[in-house]
Amino acid sequence: MAAQDSISSEAKTARNSERAQRRRDVARTVRSVRERLSSADGTPPNFDYELLLTYAKNRLSAALALPLFALIVGAISLLWMEPGIIGGWLAFTLFAHTLLLMACRRFEREATPDTGLGAWRRQMILGDLLYGLCWAGFFLLQSTAPGHDGSEIFQFATMLIVIAMLTMLSASIPRALLAGTLPITIAIVISFLSEQSAIHYAMMAMAVGAQCFFVMLGNQLHVSTVTMLAFRAEKDHLISELEQAKAISDEARRRAEEANLAKSRFLATMSHELRTPLNAILGFSEVMKSQLLGPIENQTYCEYAGDIHSSGQHLLNLINEILDLSRIEAGRYELTEEAVPLATLIDECKHMMAIRARKKNITITEVLEANLPKLWVDERAVRQVVLNLVSNAVKFTPAGGEVTIKAGWTAGGGQYISIRDNGPGIPEDEIPLVMQAFGQGAIAIKSAEDGTGLGLPIVQALVQMHGGKFELKSKLREGTEALVTFPSSRVLEAMPALEETGLAVPASRRASSRKIVRKAS
Repeated sequence: MAAQDSISSEAKTARNSERAQRRRDVARTVRSVRERLSSADGTPPNFDYELLLTYAKNRLSAALALPLFALIVGAISLLWMEPGIIGGWLAFTLFAHTLLLMACRRFEREATPDTGLGAWRRQMILGDLLYGLCWAGFFLLQSTAPGHDGSEIFQFATMLIVIAMLTMLSASIPRALLAGTLPITIAIVISFLSEQSAIHYAMMAMAVGAQCFFVMLGNQLHVSTVTMLAFRAEKDHLISELEQAKAISDEARRRAEEANLAKSRFLATMSHELRTPLNAILGFSEVMKSQLLGPIENQTYCEYAGDIHSSGQHLLNLINEILDLSRIEAGRYELTEEAVPLATLIDECKHMMAIRARKKNITITEVLEANLPKLWVDERAVRQVVLNLVSNAVKFTPAGGEVTIKAGWTAGGGQYISIRDNGPGIPEDEIPLVMQAFGQGAIAIKSAEDGTGLGLPIVQALVQMHGGKFELKSKLREGTEALVTFPSSRVLEAMPALEETGLAVPASRRASSRKIVRKAS
């Protein structure tokens, strides 16, 4: 029943997680489509702000480069044009450039994603258009100036440079790019068309082709910028989700710690409250069952007293196991370590289980390597480990079966305890389940064996506290083997102080040591 509840809770948690993920995906898709539909050029509004901000920063970064280039072009144009015309053109060009810079500076300082971005976009498009018209007027004035022969190549080169600069600066707003470059190309076409010669027609065609090329290049730069912004937005979204998940996790951990503290306080308080009446129940029921104060005429009452005593004993064992596991989980289980002979401890545990084994006609066999040195362990804890494992083996071994207890050296110089039975075994997929608290396999549930599912978790915790390792190996219809391994640091003769005295047993002696085999009577 506990296994089914655990599996159903895990499945329910997985379903809830999948539903929550689907809700987040749907909400994200709906939000993205709504933002895209409400945008002016098909990009999300937050991307509109980022694109305008990119445009403004690009323009501000070229605040000195564009006027300097205009001054160089004006100085060279003095070869064909009058200084007054050049001065007037430079004044209009610098005025248009200054207006656009002021708009970009105000946008950078005042604009927010929530403000009306359409008005800002129109200002920038108009600024680019005015700047492009200034350059278009320059090319038209130069084509009509007297003695302009030979200036066509200079015009064409200047056009290419200006369009290239505007493409790099205005690519984040495609409409501004067209507004700034298209007037320049039209002016060059008109200028070359009036010459009516093959070379001018060729240069006119190249100018149109260059305009198309730079427009496509600007669109690619725009797409790359939008993609970069999308990746950054997704990264920010993931970071926010991670922060939210971390906050939820921290809150859940805090609640779990509070619940664990409350559980520890409850167990500490209830341990005395539960054990005191249980001891009275056990004592009085044992007196009644043994009829110490006189015979009980009704035999049924005597049987009831025995049932009360056995039930109370079972409840007391359950309380002790829960308290032991709770102390281990809370880190309050302290080990009282001493030198313990493993062979002697196993023999005592075997004799304690001999009565239960005889009731089912089960043979308990010991196979112990001779001359095993003592272990530096908590005797009570190791005794509980062995008793729990032997008790499980006897419980699930059918009548007439056999339980084998082995102890010896490990390959790393430590010691091991192996308890094997020839019972029905445990399916491999149920081994992780039985290792959990209150976990029971299907065979235990079907056979309705007494148990709480706390024995193996307690064994695993106690072995880990000693720095050891606990393994459970089982196959259906072949039996189960529980293997406990203690590290070499727990073996007394492996300690450096004893090795210096020459008391360590050589490896060859360990390998050749004879085994002691005992069977329960």
